[in-house]
Formats: sequence, structure tokens, C-alpha cells
Amino acid sequence: MSETVTISTLSGDANFTGYCAKPEGTPRAAIVVIQEIFGVNAGIRRKCDCLAEAGYLALAPDLFWQIEPGIELDPDIEPEFKRALELMNDFDQDKGVRDIEATIRHARTMLGGSGKVGAVGYCLGGRLAFMTAARTDSDATVGYYPVGVDNLLRESHAIANPLMLHIPTADGFVSPDVQKTMHEGLDGHAKVTLHDYEGLDHGFATEFGKRRNEEGAELADRRTAEFFAAHLG
Repeated sequence: MSETVTISTLSGDANFTGYCAKPEGTPRAAIVVIQEIFGVNAGIRRKCDCLAEAGYLALAPDLFWQIEPGIELDPDIEPEFKRALELMNDFDQDKGVRDIEATIRHARTMLGGSGKVGAVGYCLGGRLAFMTAARTDSDATVGYYPVGVDNLLRESHAIANPLMLHIPTADGFVSPDVQKTMHEGLDGHAKVTLHDYEGLDHGFATEFGKRRNEEGAELADRRTAEFFAAHLG
């Protein structure tokens, strides 16, 4: 079962929407799904639906609501890909993390105030997942092919709950030097686990489109499922 939900900002002076997928029966926990630069599109909604099929309450907030509410883009269509890059440049990431925190609070309320809430993000959402782990009370967080984490390592000391990052070694947006810096900064962190995917490129775990690598996606998603089962229930 899926629906559109309305989420209040942390300040309480505005609202934004989110896609919500509900499992049959009582949720085992909730997971906030953090979008790529393409909005809450069919692929992100499918991520939510898969989590609901696994027993989780899944919420994907529209993080671009202050720029262009409800936008959905296809990365395989060149003009839409270019529009996504424009949106990323206009997007305030700090405000985005606050909206993710508001979504986490909304999810806890939907669970009755007693369940665990985690988060998973992709691309831009992978970077925001790192920020979420450092700045919010997410109980467990996963980031797929996160960008720009090397300039966020100063926040790693604030990561108090488990974080897992999936890193494709041939990522066209994350150079080998950046990947090396990520490993040097995080391999010794007790709460952080990094997984490398040799030869895979950015977006390899997308649900739809030409970027997907089936073998890599299945491995990363299996690791994510085991991670959430261990830390969320």
C-alpha cells in the first residue's frame, strides 16, 4: 500500500510531501529513502516499495520541494539529466538534511513513537546519508555511491550509529583519490563499514535504466538488507 504523506518542517512553518509505502501488518521498523538528483521518481518509489515488501515502513521525502515540488526526472534522457544537475546546484544540502530529520521524526510518529528508523540514500542521497548519520538520530544509515564525502570527513566523529557506504571503484563522479581519502578517514571508524565494488560505475544499483549492474546491485542490496535486519530489526 502506498500513499502521499504531508510532513512538517522542523520549524513547523511549512510542509512538504513524501512517498510512503506501507507493509502488510505491523512494520518491523521505518526507513527514510533519500533521493538522487532526479527527484522522487519511479526508481525511488520502487526502492520504497521493495522495503515495504520486506516489512518496513518506507518514506521518500521530496527534498527539492523548495525549488520545484514534485519533479521527477529520468537520468537516461539527456535534457532531464541536465535539469537534474541544475537542481543539484540550486539545492541547499544543509536544509535537505533538516528535511530528512523532519521525515525521521514523522516516521517515528507513524510507528507510534517506539520503533527504530533508519535511512538509505543514493548518489546525492548517498552524500546526504553520510550527513544524516552525523547530524541526526537515524538508528542505521546506508549510502550508495556517495559523492563528496571526502570534504565531510570532519563530521565523522559525530557518527554514533552504524553507517554503511557502497563505493563503486570506477565511479565517474568520485575519483580514485577521493575513494582513497574516504578509506583513510573511515576504515578505522568503529561505526562505519565501506564496501568497494570493483569496476562498477555510479548508479549501479538503480532500479531502472542503463546504469544498473544486476550482479553488483543484488550484492549491495543484500548487504543493505542484512545491515538493516541487524540494526533495525
